[in-house]
Order: sequence, then C-alpha cells, then structure tokens
Amino acid sequence: MPEGDTVWNTARVLHRALAGARLTGSDFRVPQLATTDLTGWTVRESASRGKHLLLRLAALDGTHWTLHSHLRMEGAWRAYAPGERWTARPAHLIRVVLRSPGAVAVGYHLHELALAPTAEEESLVGQLGPDLLGADWDPAEAVRRLAAHPDATIGEALLDQRNLAGIGNLYKCEVLFLRGISPWTPVRAVPDLAGTVTLAQRLLAANRGRWTQSTTGSLHRGQTSYVYGRRAQPCRRCGTAIRKEELGDRVTYWCPVCQPERTPRGDGG
Repeated sequence: MPEGDTVWNTARVLHRALAGARLTGSDFRVPQLATTDLTGWTVRESASRGKHLLLRLAALDGTHWTLHSHLRMEGAWRAYAPGERWTARPAHLIRVVLRSPGAVAVGYHLHELALAPTAEEESLVGQLGPDLLGADWDPAEAVRRLAAHPDATIGEALLDQRNLAGIGNLYKCEVLFLRGISPWTPVRAVPDLAGTVTLAQRLLAANRGRWTQSTTGSLHRGQTSYVYGRRAQPCRRCGTAIRKEELGDRVTYWCPVCQPERTPRGDGG
C-alpha cells in the first residue's frame, strides 16, 4: 500500500535510476500533458513529500520544473533497464514513460500528474502538514494541527494529510492499536497526541528503505501487523477477534478489548 514510506522508497528508486541523466524521450498518456516533450531535459533529483512524489527537472533553457504525481491506492513507478520488458502492470495503466541512456521509468495508474515550475511547488503540496519522513518533520506542529479539530475522530484526523503527511490506513490502525486508542475517540479525548504522532513517525522511519511494511518487528508473511488486515483473527495481545468497520470513507481494524471506546460515538465523535 502506497503510504509515506512506500513513496519515500519509490522516490529513491527513481533518484538512483535517473538523477543526473539527460532524458532521451518522454511519453505522457494523460490528456493534460499529451503534447509535452521532455527530451533533452536533465533529471536533478527525485523526492517525496508525504504521499506525493516530486521529480525535479532542468529544462533545455535552464529553468527548473517539477513533475508531480500521487500514487493514491493503485499508483506505482517502476525503473527498468533499456530493452527490459515492462512487467509491473498492464500497458493500459501506463500514464508516463521517461527514457534515459541508462534506465526507463514507467509510471502506472498515477494521479494528479502535473508539470509545474519548481518555484511553485507549494501550489502542489503546500497544503500538506509536516512530513513524517521529511528533514523538516515537526511533531509540535503536527500536534497543533490535530488539536485544532477536537471533535474529529482520531482515526480520521490521522488520515487527513493536512494535519501530518504520510500516514495511510495501515499505520493509522497500527498506531492506534499500539497506543490503546479506539479509532472513534475524538481528538480532544486522546490523552497524549504527542506520543501518538511520535510513534507514527517512528514506525514509518523503521520501514524506510524496505518494501515489506512491518509494525511488529517480524517480516514473515502473516506476522507483520497487529490489527491491519486481520479481521476475525485473534488479537496478538489478548486473543479477542479483531474487528473491521467503516470509519469515514475508509475501513478500520481494531481490537475492542485493547482499544476500548471510552466516549459514546454519538457524543462528539
């Protein structure tokens, strides 16, 4: 699942494949960029911001541009050697192809694909909260933004990228389990917001650099999560069956014993 750590990893793959290279061709398969040609442009770097990927480029005239993409649930970038078969996804899902002498980068099922001056990057990602994997990670600012919406459920607040950038459904579920917090708890009733965001940052950072996401410390199949994806399976702490239910427009997993609801759902969240 493309959460902040997955996008961070993807950015590093593209950076290793393309950084410093002059593009020998490009093929955009989205209407808004269909006539765009990046041939001759130089790839300066690849970076991530929360769940957004930013490929920074230098045009032939020396101006700097950013190719922005969002993976959402289905998107992916893959880097191939020249001549290698593109096997990651069906061809009809390809949205962009970038060619260089040493690598071919293929973007599948990308969202919000846009090309903008690098100086205007904030127009693309400026609405995001502190990036959990960014050099400028600011836990105090993340807490301030969460606390500004006291009646929101903590489950929904953690997924709001305007509060903090990088948490997806997996980390939301796992963080709340480890903190013993029901996903339906209103933000105002969470006893230690700072501890919650600090744990979230620590979990994402621990998985940075690898593709298998684990919050338990185990990389073995079926042992990588406490509650996420484990509906009806026994809680690893108390043995109670893990539950799954909709929360907002996403599903959530939790243990009803380890994460008791202390505030009725009809009373402020």
